[in-house]
Amino acid sequence: MATAWGINRTMAQIHALLYAEGKPMNTDQIMKRLSISRGNANMNLRELLQWNLIYKEVIPGDRKDYYIAETEVWTVVSRIVNERQEREITPVLHNLKETMKSLRVTDEATPELSAFQNRIEHFVDFLEMFKRFTDAMLPYINKQNVAFLKQMVRLAEAGQALRSKVSPSSKKS
Repeated sequence: MATAWGINRTMAQIHALLYAEGKPMNTDQIMKRLSISRGNANMNLRELLQWNLIYKEVIPGDRKDYYIAETEVWTVVSRIVNERQEREITPVLHNLKETMKSLRVTDEATPELSAFQNRIEHFVDFLEMFKRFTDAMLPYINKQNVAFLKQMVRLAEAGQALRSKVSPSSKKS
């Protein structure tokens, strides 16, 4: 499932293994269980640590690094959403804004250029709204707010049901 969220296959496998085990594992154990190279294991463990999806754990008397997964699913999901937004949405938004600035500087105000500027502007508006939405919602994506989230979903579903009742396609029926 994690690969559908933009996480590479090995990274997802390592997290799933640590999540399922529920106990600390070292790099050698992870490599053996998943049949992956040390380089692949180390690179993906480092990435999982950066995303705060796993943690290092010290085992007294053992010099190896041990890792354990974040097991609170709400935390995992919110961190993945936040990381994807910061790695994908934010840079695209920045680049589109820079593109808009450079398009405004040009003296060639052709109808095609104006239409392109409008498309870029609409895309920027969408991404800004998406970023605001995720920034506003991420703090609520946790176990303590399940009741609130369920109410939000019911409200969205009710709005969708109302829109479908008054949509042009339903009026023709």
